[in-house]
Amino acid sequence: MEQRHVDVLIIGAGLSGISAACHLIRENAGRTYAVLERRTGIGGTWDLFRYPGIRSDSDMYTFGYRFRPWTGTKILADGTDIRRYVQETAEEYGVTEHIRFGRRAVRANWSSGEGRWTVETRDETTGETEVHTCAFLVNATGYYDYDHGHRPDFPGEERFGGTLVHPQQWPEGLDHRGKRVVVVGSGATAITLVPSMAEDAAHVTMLQRSPTYIMSLPRHDPLGVLLRKLGVPAGPVHRLGRSRNIALQRALYALCRTAPGVMRRVLLAGVRAQLGKSVDMRHFTPSYKPWDQRLCVVPGGDLFKALKSGRASVVTDHIDTFTENGIVLRSGEEIPADIVVTATGLRVQIAGGAELRVDGRPVTTRDHVVYKGVMLDGVPNLAVILGYTNASWTLKADLASEYIAKLLAHMDRRGFTHVTPVAGDADRAAESAMGDSLTSGYIARGDAVMPRQGTRAPWRIRNNYYSDRRALRRSPIDDPALRFGRTDAAAPREDRQDSAPVV
Repeated sequence: MEQRHVDVLIIGAGLSGISAACHLIRENAGRTYAVLERRTGIGGTWDLFRYPGIRSDSDMYTFGYRFRPWTGTKILADGTDIRRYVQETAEEYGVTEHIRFGRRAVRANWSSGEGRWTVETRDETTGETEVHTCAFLVNATGYYDYDHGHRPDFPGEERFGGTLVHPQQWPEGLDHRGKRVVVVGSGATAITLVPSMAEDAAHVTMLQRSPTYIMSLPRHDPLGVLLRKLGVPAGPVHRLGRSRNIALQRALYALCRTAPGVMRRVLLAGVRAQLGKSVDMRHFTPSYKPWDQRLCVVPGGDLFKALKSGRASVVTDHIDTFTENGIVLRSGEEIPADIVVTATGLRVQIAGGAELRVDGRPVTTRDHVVYKGVMLDGVPNLAVILGYTNASWTLKADLASEYIAKLLAHMDRRGFTHVTPVAGDADRAAESAMGDSLTSGYIARGDAVMPRQGTRAPWRIRNNYYSDRRALRRSPIDDPALRFGRTDAAAPREDRQDSAPVV
């Protein structure tokens, strides 16, 4: 059984994992590292999802890394462009050569006696087992199940004579040209699929149980385009666009939470402006307040254009049963279909489904509170990178990765080998780390596995970039909530002669 040891082991080579590796290099943490990725390519989510029209649902100034400018002008980028961006970032920082592809983390155990994690992996191609050991473990797998999306069992679906597909398992070569397509769902995936498939399909119907708030954005950033034409370098354009969009995201979210009635009228007026006075607003008027669920955005109003053209339509109803030729609704209406896409959401899991243990005892993630949104109380030398639910994922992933690198450098300087966040009883709350302000289905389903957040700082999760920037980038590493220790007579980094370089 092959065994390898590094100082830092990163699980996942998506946006978060590549960020973590790059920050180790940027902060000159002086640690050896490796990245384990179960897929055969870099990109994580953006390597997995291959459905038509796949794109970001956040603007690329904030969805891209702070340390590497996004040079495109599209506000919402295509999946292939995002995957390329992550791959090029990994190559630029020399991370690619440290990735072991096709390795799925099965279980990880921390040994207090040895002061290290032992991670058992399985080669996805051969089925062989490998053992990796590390001093510090970074989980960068996100929070959903890569193998299975959320898909309800529909009555009569076994009778359906067409193709039934979930976006997470999109078949290569699926031909929808000239076909009648029904997309079940109303979230970001559905509103991306509908206009993309409508270009070639006979007709596309978006079948939703309830509407979602939808806002149209320009396809390209007007200011970015102008500055590029004026010859302004990519770096300053990126920094300006990023600062502006962080502020706009925060302001929009704050307005939706503090003045929901006003923002409801604003968002619905935007839909009417796109579709005209004849639109049936029943299909676009949610029963909940703005940002009780994630706000959906469409570039250049592509969804609305598809609806106005007649190539697509929206139906708000519940499925009664599938038939051989389509779907019968509770109202009695039947929608004919050759292809049904179940864009019904995600299944949540932590650590990519790997089993976590401390000294042989199972770690039940739901029983632990999160320190600064990055580490689990009572679990030594473990970071779990979770992005924002109300802003771009990468904003938080970058802050967390930068903090991890600084924490490791601090430990090296002081000669510490392990660190454990310790929460008191008064710090613990029943609320999920994802908060209780959002009511999305995947958040409710994930409550059983998501760690908790606390009642106060540093255990309280604000989902606020400005607060997190202070807590993770500007606050001192030393904190009464952290317990540092040594498993041997380790000397501070500057006094050691055998410190290993990043390889």
